[in-house]
Amino acid sequence: MSRLSPTRLLTALLCAGLTLSASAQDKDVRLPDLGSSANALISPQEAQDYGAAMLRQMRALDMVVDDPMLDDYINNLGYRLVAGSEKPKEHFQFFIAKDPVINAFAAPGGYIAVNSGLIIITNSESELAGVMAHEIGHITQNHLERAFEASKKDTPLMALILLGALAAGAGAGAGDAAGAILLGGQGALMQRQINFTRKDETEADRAGIQTLANAGYDPNAMASFFERMEDTMRVGSGGDLGGVPALLQDHPVNEARISDAKARAVALLNQQKQRPSGSTLDKSQWEKSTAPIPYVKDPTALLASRKGDLDTYLLMRERVRVLSGDAGQLSTYYASNLQTNHGFNTPSNHYGYALALIRSNRGAKAVDELQPLLTAHPDSQVLRLAMADAKLQAGRRAEALTMYADLNTQSPRNHAIALGYATALTEGGTADEARQAAAMLQPMLDNNDEPELYQSYARASTKAGDPIRAGEAFADAAYLSGRPFDAMEQLKRLLQRPDLDYYARARIQARINDLTPLVMELRKRKIQTDDNPDGRSQQPLQNSANCQGRFCFSASGNGR
Repeated sequence: MSRLSPTRLLTALLCAGLTLSASAQDKDVRLPDLGSSANALISPQEAQDYGAAMLRQMRALDMVVDDPMLDDYINNLGYRLVAGSEKPKEHFQFFIAKDPVINAFAAPGGYIAVNSGLIIITNSESELAGVMAHEIGHITQNHLERAFEASKKDTPLMALILLGALAAGAGAGAGDAAGAILLGGQGALMQRQINFTRKDETEADRAGIQTLANAGYDPNAMASFFERMEDTMRVGSGGDLGGVPALLQDHPVNEARISDAKARAVALLNQQKQRPSGSTLDKSQWEKSTAPIPYVKDPTALLASRKGDLDTYLLMRERVRVLSGDAGQLSTYYASNLQTNHGFNTPSNHYGYALALIRSNRGAKAVDELQPLLTAHPDSQVLRLAMADAKLQAGRRAEALTMYADLNTQSPRNHAIALGYATALTEGGTADEARQAAAMLQPMLDNNDEPELYQSYARASTKAGDPIRAGEAFADAAYLSGRPFDAMEQLKRLLQRPDLDYYARARIQARINDLTPLVMELRKRKIQTDDNPDGRSQQPLQNSANCQGRFCFSASGNGR
């Protein structure tokens, strides 16, 4: 990873603010085509720095579902789509935002967020892929550069909005206040932003549908999802549906957009039919025959598809539901429905119930829930990892260690397995076991931005008797979690240790040098965060116009 990048966080946040949800009217005002001059506006490296800073700040506000298994899933799906896009060599990173609103957005540098609420409401992986392909289309069509140019005039106001969000996030017991202000504040700019036009949205739809087909998904999935969301909007017009308030009439999901998406899908299917004899595809052959060589982030990924295995998408949908919600309430939800609703009795729902039990510290009951699933699907790595977690929590550490070790042998370098295994080795283990855990995790730290991985490595290093490596890792975890001041203080304290050798001192000093410009800029602007008590509190700017209650997925959350 690029450690402690000197990117100026405020500038990054201003850019990031453009990507968060805001409602906007749909006007046919065409922005100038920046074409090949887009990089003069913002370089690819600057765009990546902005996107990375946005992700760190969202983590600081607890707005990200950080889970290595879900990260593998959403990125493997995303990279499969990217491989079929117009710009397969562009930088992309996909993550899940902890937000019940049905939404997704693209940010500079190829960062694409999919809200937990959107994943939960989809019915198939093709529908989820359709939304992600649309966001990829906004990036490949350079729509974000156009929005960035238009946003410059709004920088001062956006700065105030973001300062308010940061101040709210610093307050004890702030809960969702920071995220709400950050999202709600966008409404103050909705009439002043240059909106994405219908033509931009059509471009993203068409590019996304082509990407869907190239990646081996049903190109009708985008249109079918549009249509289902329009039906949902009608049904929910008088109340609440799944925690999402009624959708407004000016919502961009309309008949014209649905018709256009359907027409494009039909055209792609017709192209396939016009191929020479022997190459005509039916729907059942589509995925196997048209998908390009898949881009896989890690060849030993946990979620690599296996013949006859459970539907990974359905398992991950329930995992998102559990990890983004209240475990206690969800335990009741699963238990009640499994008892009274025959149609609810599916492997994915039993898996979700087991996860909710584990998160509610009822590991023994989770073991009982998982055992029939594992008996029916003994090769499912997802179920086996859940069982190992449940047994560890139930006090059956030896059995859990055996399962983790077997999984790690089958899928080395897999983050989800490694984190579970490292936790089992470190907690209640010996110093030698902690050293084993640290040695397993250390190679995974390069080019990685998962705070949990650094925290786990730091805990293992502490128990293994290596406080210097532990201190460096704790500082990295703080930085990646959006706490640069905390990271700086940890590094400075570490530098004062008398037992540092030359190499450790050089590493730590290099990190301090990289972090200094960012910390100085934040102090200069007196931005208060939970790890910067020197910043003066700012009065949050609140605005009731926000995306809560709208169906929106777009390049910058502008109600698309």
